[in-house]
Order: sequence, then structure tokens, then C-alpha cells
Amino acid sequence: MGQYGKLIFVSGDDTALGPMAEAIMQSRILLGDMDITSRGVVVLFPEPINPKAEAVLVSNGLTMKDHMSAPLLRSDFAEGTLVLATSGDVRQKVLREFAPDEVAVYALPDYVGASREAINPYGGALADYGRCFAELEVLIDALVNKLNEEELSW
Repeated sequence: MGQYGKLIFVSGDDTALGPMAEAIMQSRILLGDMDITSRGVVVLFPEPINPKAEAVLVSNGLTMKDHMSAPLLRSDFAEGTLVLATSGDVRQKVLREFAPDEVAVYALPDYVGASREAINPYGGALADYGRCFAELEVLIDALVNKLNEEELSW
């Protein structure tokens, strides 16, 4: 796929926002092949996806039931990898603690030209996870459009 062959969504603990973004992205049609995954900046041990996040995914015809959180590693930053943080705060943490200087790391909303990021539903009600999913869908659809346009220009 154009300049990117891999996409990593980076969130805090890789149990809700990142896996939901990954599932949405995997359900979309891209014009080229791309390995899509998620990682967290604060993952002390593998954990399954948050049950509320999984419930929202299932209600939308998706699932990440086999997902286990994984920490972001310096080795994740390879040529041809697009790293998208779920928020500006996560992006700053990635830049400070993980990314080599020459690697570009973007906040998903900034990358697609959106004015706001998806809310972090952590600790919220199921409805909060549903709103987060809807916000992520808008961002991911914009991302798919951008990547497909880039693919056409390669």
C-alpha cells in the first residue's frame, strides 16, 4: 500500500480505543494491503479487550474477542509503518518515550484533519463506549479515504 505497509493504532492501555480503531479499520476496504494492529503505551501485562468495548463492537458486527493488549516497543518503528496515536496526549508520550527521532508519529485526528479526538470511555457506561465507537468510525472513515487517495497517487 503506497508508502505504508503497516498501521499501528496507539492508545493508553490497548484494551479499548486502540482495539476498537483496529477492528473498524480492518472492516474497511483499502486499495492496497496493510497490516493493521494496535499497541499501548502503558501495558504491564497482556489483558483482553474491555468487555464494554467488545460489546459495542459486537453490536456493530465486529469483534476483537481474541485481542490481548500489547505494549508499544521501539522495534515497532520500522520503515513503512504509520503510527497513529488515539489522542494528542498519547502522541506526546510516544514521542517522548518510544519513537526514534526520525519517525513521524501522528495523532489520528490531526492526521485526517479532524477538529476533535474520540473520547476515552475508560470507566464510563456502555453508552460512552458506543459514542467512542461512533467517533472512531468517523475518524477511521476519513483515514481510509486519505490512505486510498494516497494509494491512487502512487
